Amino acid sequence: MDIENIYREESGRILATLIRLLGSFDLAEELLQEAFAVALEQWPTQGVPANPRAWLISTAHHKGVDLLRRRTRFDARREELQKLAELEQELAEADQNMRRHDLTTDDPFGDDRLRLIFTCCHPALVLEAQVALTLRTLCGLNTEQIARAFLVPVPTMAQRLVGAKNKIRDARIPYQVPPQHELAERLEAVMLVVYLVFNEGYNASSGDTLIRQELCAEAIRMGRVLCELLPRQQEARSLLALMLLHDSRRSARISESGEIILLEEQNLGSMRWSCACNHRPWSN
Repeated sequence: MDIENIYREESGRILATLIRLLGSFDLAEELLQEAFAVALEQWPTQGVPANPRAWLISTAHHKGVDLLRRRTRFDARREELQKLAELEQELAEADQNMRRHDLTTDDPFGDDRLRLIFTCCHPALVLEAQVALTLRTLCGLNTEQIARAFLVPVPTMAQRLVGAKNKIRDARIPYQVPPQHELAERLEAVMLVVYLVFNEGYNASSGDTLIRQELCAEAIRMGRVLCELLPRQQEARSLLALMLLHDSRRSARISESGEIILLEEQNLGSMRWSCACNHRPWSN
């Protein structure tokens, strides 16, 4: 697997973890880029590590701790020192987890990407900001792509994204899946985000491929988690069923040369019915 594929498939997941560890969207994005820069230097000669995602998280986290340590030399406030101590403790735990390969384990209720969605979809933010910020962080869409989707100028969208990040920071919005009694009020925005993640994968707005399978799979996975979190919510079940239905047509939509195939020309026999039927989205 080359670095470009790793970035495309794993950057959203890595970024979500870094935001949880560092508590800053901007710092997490900066350190993510630095970690991949180190990978570009080291991997061609040393080889790709067995667990690339864990390696990148650890590298970025180490750089974050080093950065905060340098800052404390000039500003030794108690809050900064406490934050540094917490980060160093979390780094030690992350390194232990990496050695045990726990970073590759999917824990639906401790998933950093799901935490990120619920953080971005906090009622303190307007719906447009919730969706835009999640697309920026989770899907890796750039500001220009998001501005085009919302039909607004790029500077306008850039200001909205900065404002949303600052709101989360200043309001100290917790980076967590909210308690059960608060889930329902965020469900509409969360489902919209999940569907837009799927839509970006099903009909990619950029890149060399028309379908980004990793985004489709991620949206479906999060849809399943929502059904587990809220088993009585028919809307969550309906969303998952809709995504599974569309995903079953994925192989029929693209020709061997990578071109789109119109609906009337698609081979319905190639639809992946087994995917939708063999993996039940919920329990009776």
